[in-house]
Amino acid sequence: MSAQGSSSSARAFALVALLALGLLLAPSASAQDRTIVVKGEATQEVPNDAASLRFSVTKERKSRAAALRVVAIRLREVLATVQAFPGVGPGDVSTGNITIRKVFRNEKPLYVASEGVTVVLHQPERAGEMISAAVSAGATGTSGPDFFPSDPEQAYTNTLIAAFDQAKAKATALATRAGATLGPAITIEEGTNVVPSQPETRERKSVAAEPAPPVEPGGSTVTATVRVVFALQ
Repeated sequence: MSAQGSSSSARAFALVALLALGLLLAPSASAQDRTIVVKGEATQEVPNDAASLRFSVTKERKSRAAALRVVAIRLREVLATVQAFPGVGPGDVSTGNITIRKVFRNEKPLYVASEGVTVVLHQPERAGEMISAAVSAGATGTSGPDFFPSDPEQAYTNTLIAAFDQAKAKATALATRAGATLGPAITIEEGTNVVPSQPETRERKSVAAEPAPPVEPGGSTVTATVRVVFALQ
């Protein structure tokens, strides 16, 4: 074998040896990529600090114009009452559709006009008082109250953080049990939030003022889930 051939073989052998040594010294890919996957879930009871109420005025007259006119008069009184009620601010009152239909009483045509108003009340414990006041002002129909948290996004965010804390606590316990140290979160997947709906409320027709009915705003249940991948060190 020539000197040049021997030199090439030596260089090749040295390169193979260096590569083998590097593989022995470097940590395996599986050791570098060790992870732990956990799920966290939290459920919190959030106080209902707002309520939605709906009122309507319905009147029957011999002509369309007369029916609309009396509805407009009575609805203005209802609007003035609810807008001045404690716990109602700008933008918390909105009117609904105006409807009018023809009916017959003893074969004589009559016209029934109706219009509604929706109110958000930020003192939900006074919803019964508002119902009584609106009826006294001329409301002929009421619906609600429907109670809810005024800031559902913040309520969900707080619950989501609690779900993550639970997931991290579980991952820490498992990592310690496995003889490892929990590293940073690599990926976080958000689950869904669930706020149980209020029972369906039916419209009640009222013809006279009644004592304020008792109400209890209660709370809403908010649930959040997360799936987190942590690194193991």
